[in-house]
Amino acid sequence: MDRYYKKRFVPLALPALILFVMVIVIPFIMGVIYSFTAWRGTYFAGGDHFWEAFVGFDNYVKAFKTKKFLDAFVYTIKVTLVAVVAINVVSLAMALLATSLNKGAAAYRTIYFLPNLLGGLALGYIWQFIFEIVFSKILFGEDGIISIPALCNMTQDNTKALFALVMLITWQMAGYMMIIYTTGLNNIPKDLSEAAAIDGAGTWQRFKSITVPMLMPSFTIVFFLTLSKCFMLLDQNVALTDGNFSTRMLAMQILYTTRDGSPPDYGLAQAQAVIFFVLIAAVTLVQVSITSKKEVEL
Repeated sequence: MDRYYKKRFVPLALPALILFVMVIVIPFIMGVIYSFTAWRGTYFAGGDHFWEAFVGFDNYVKAFKTKKFLDAFVYTIKVTLVAVVAINVVSLAMALLATSLNKGAAAYRTIYFLPNLLGGLALGYIWQFIFEIVFSKILFGEDGIISIPALCNMTQDNTKALFALVMLITWQMAGYMMIIYTTGLNNIPKDLSEAAAIDGAGTWQRFKSITVPMLMPSFTIVFFLTLSKCFMLLDQNVALTDGNFSTRMLAMQILYTTRDGSPPDYGLAQAQAVIFFVLIAAVTLVQVSITSKKEVEL
């Protein structure tokens, strides 16, 4: 079988490679080139070709001088930091519970994985209904079961919307990350924990000294996925707040940049997209480098 795949690797991989180049590589290169031009979507300002509309780094300078872009940049970092912590804590707790169950573990994992199958827009509208109707009018409003003003109108305030978005993201992603952590926990030899328990190590000591170091490969994967996905959030942000109350994240800011001016400045939007790509690449590479160095071989 190995000889079969080695012999036919090129013809088998060629269609996927061609598709990747046409759909990903070529548009990416074109996008980088257009970020240095006065591109208006259907035409180039200043000429018929992109080299005649070349503006250098003006779009990048303009991006960092645009208040909406800077606000979206800061808001994205805030959401990502809170969400990454929340997702990892919740998913790890769920994984520890799943591995401790003797019966019904499969059903438990399936139920908590289901939210990950829903689309971002659907989730956004579902949680918008929960925050605006269930929370604000039924449970925590003035006429609700218990009055908690902090949990009312959560999509209509910059700070509240941050935590509302984190709750949505955690509910969606935690089940998927739980599966990764569960796999890592199942790969940890049980005799290590049993030997530590015999030596008098408590539950917290075994978790800190055995489980966490042995689980570092799973931490690397989960942190990478959560960081990248949180930075790239779009559908959930659109459905939950539509960027109102200064709640735009970077992906939405790039999308709406073409709507903020007339004629639409696609060159500026493309420059923001390139900055966005560099930011995600840098953050994820640094994170993977740091966490991978702490991995322990089984």
